[in-house]
Amino acid sequence: MTTDMTTDASEDWKRWHERRTETVSAPYGPLALSGTHWIEDRPEGVLPGVPGRWSVDGSGAVVLTGGAADGLLLDGRPFAGEVRLEADRGPAAAARVGHGERRFVVLVREGVWGVRDFDPASAARRAFRGIEATSYDPRWSVPGRFTPYGEDRTVRVANADGRERGLGLDGELTFGLDGEELGLQATVQGDGSLWAVFSDATSGHGSYRFRFLRPAAPDADGRTTVDFNRALLPPCAFADHFICPFPPPGNTLGAAIAAGERNLLR
Repeated sequence: MTTDMTTDASEDWKRWHERRTETVSAPYGPLALSGTHWIEDRPEGVLPGVPGRWSVDGSGAVVLTGGAADGLLLDGRPFAGEVRLEADRGPAAAARVGHGERRFVVLVREGVWGVRDFDPASAARRAFRGIEATSYDPRWSVPGRFTPYGEDRTVRVANADGRERGLGLDGELTFGLDGEELGLQATVQGDGSLWAVFSDATSGHGSYRFRFLRPAAPDADGRTTVDFNRALLPPCAFADHFICPFPPPGNTLGAAIAAGERNLLR
């Protein structure tokens, strides 16, 4: 790799890091999540600190009942009455239900319905100082090859909230690093890009306990680039209320990946 190419890649990484910092610190970014509440855990329908009453109807959707005194907003307008809600598919800022600047995101995981409370005034967002990340180093960007399994595979893995959930895996991402052949089980995203949850020898010792990797969509021959310079902290590194999956079997690397996002600045 030439000096010019390395310089360009380094400058591109700096811009990526700046955009990433802006994204996570945005008013409805991951730092704003102040609560995830599972409705089945609250049979009376009252969620901690969340106005209104929330229940799940027989057809598998959330029913919100609120009065004028609750101060709820529905689609940006004052709401009183009853409304049936599907899961929110867009960003938190676009959630249908709000209260002042807060947004209540309806979600469902394996048939279990919940509500996430995003608050731009959250303590985590106020305390944020930045992301500790290692500067670009070309040794951490290597060619990779993705081989699909050719069948649906789901493994049960622990999640950050202590529950176990299914994780869909679509194939094996293989690559060489410092003369060693390594592999990660990965999932294909809607846009064709890949997503892998991994840990390594630095996890819990200089880096967060696990991280995400998002290689670009493979070409027709399965080729892509595995760039650990862009290893990502998972959402649960920014707020305790996310339910991030832990690495599946085989995704704990013995190598020390001293690259990419490592921790929050303290």
